[in-house]
Amino acid sequence: MAVSTHLQEFHGLPVFDFPDATTAVELPAADRTAWRIAIEAWDSKETWSEAFARFLAAVETTAVRALIVGVWGEGDEGSDTVVAELIAARESFPALRAIFLGDIIYEENEISWIHQCDVTPLLENYPRLEEFGVRGGEDLSFPPVTHQRLKSLTVETGGLGADVVRGIGASDFPDLETLDLWLGTSWYGATATVADLEPFLSGARLPKLTSLGLCNSEIQDQIAIAVAAAPVVAQLHTLDLSMGTLGDEGAEALLTGQPLTHLRKLDLHHHFIGPAMLARLTAALEPAGVVVDLTDAETEEDEEDSRFRRYTAVAE
Repeated sequence: MAVSTHLQEFHGLPVFDFPDATTAVELPAADRTAWRIAIEAWDSKETWSEAFARFLAAVETTAVRALIVGVWGEGDEGSDTVVAELIAARESFPALRAIFLGDIIYEENEISWIHQCDVTPLLENYPRLEEFGVRGGEDLSFPPVTHQRLKSLTVETGGLGADVVRGIGASDFPDLETLDLWLGTSWYGATATVADLEPFLSGARLPKLTSLGLCNSEIQDQIAIAVAAAPVVAQLHTLDLSMGTLGDEGAEALLTGQPLTHLRKLDLHHHFIGPAMLARLTAALEPAGVVVDLTDAETEEDEEDSRFRRYTAVAE
C-alpha cells in the first residue's frame, strides 16, 4: 500500500487547494478551511515560494488556522526553503494552530523519497501551534525541542531514523495528547529499536497523552510485547499498532499483559494474526466495549525465507 490520497480534513477543517496562478475561483473564508499550498510535481510553472507569495497576497492570513504544504519541488529537493518561508512569514499568521508538512502522495513522490530537513524551527517559531504533522523521513531531523501547547504530533515515514525517534522522545511536550509515529522498515531507513521507544512507553514525559500510535513497523511484535507492560497504556483511550508486521506473538502479549479493556479503540489493521488469535482478541475486548480494528488481514508471502514473510503497509 502507498499513500494514495491527499488529506481531506485537517485540524477539524475541510481542505481547500489554493489555486494556481491561471485559475480564477472564489476563495473561502480564511478561517473556515485548511489551506493546502502546493505546486505541480513535475515541470511546475512556478516555485513553491512564488505560490506562497501569491497566497500571502490573496488571503487574510491573520485568520488562517491551518496550513498544509504539498509538493514543493521535484525529486530530492528538501523542505528547507519551505520551512524558512513559513518562519519568515510567522507574523502574518497569529491564528495559525496547525501545520502539515509534506502532504505528498505516491503519484507525486514515494513517501521514502520525500526529502525533509530539521523541522523543529517551525515549532520554535510558532509557539501557539497545537497540531503538527510531517511526511517523509529522508533527511528528516528532529533535535529535542520544547513546546508548551502542542497537542498532536504525527510523523509518517516508510523508515524513521533512531535519531529522530530519540529527539522526539527527549522533547518536552507537556500538553501532547496524540502521538503517531510511522516507524517503517530498515530497507528505507528505519533504525529505531524498542529501547528508543521507552520515553513514550513510560509516559513520564507525556502526562496528557491519551492516543498513541507506534505503527507501520517491521518490529511490530517486539513493540507489542513492550506495550503489553508499558505504564503509558493505563492513561490511553486509543492504542494504534497497525500497518506493521504484527502476528500471533505480539497479539498474545497484548492479551496476556496488562488489561486493555479501558481502551476505546485498539487499532491493529494490516496484520499477520492467525484466525484463532483473532477470535481470542475479539472475545476478550469487544464485550468490554473496545472497538478492535482487525481489518486488512495479510498472509506471509514467502514460507521459505522468513526475511520476506511479512511487510509493512507503507514502505517505499
